[in-house]
Amino acid sequence: MDWQELTDLTQGRPFVVERVRLAESGVAIEGQFEPPQLAQLGVDDQVFVAAFVRSHGSIKEMERIFGVSYPTIKSRLKRIADQLDFVDTDPAPTGTAEVIDRLRRGEISAEEALTELGGA
Repeated sequence: MDWQELTDLTQGRPFVVERVRLAESGVAIEGQFEPPQLAQLGVDDQVFVAAFVRSHGSIKEMERIFGVSYPTIKSRLKRIADQLDFVDTDPAPTGTAEVIDRLRRGEISAEEALTELGGA
């Protein structure tokens, strides 16, 4: 079964993967795994996201591929983005005072404090 069949079967309802088998080794892992957010999108939205990535984020190219207007592309991107959690890839730096307080409480070493403060 491929991902499109799975997406069609679930019809947008939440699902949990309970078994994963590594193709090369045949090792199977059982548990409850939540699929990645992009895999939880409907097939049409997954195709749209893939096209957007392949077009390097070019809305003009997306207009050409899908034969729709700029506002339609922007609206669809917003609708898809609203379904995804934001991933903070650049968390705010820790304040100097907080690092010193953690050092005083013994929560971090002097070396860790220097690293966090950018001194090492």
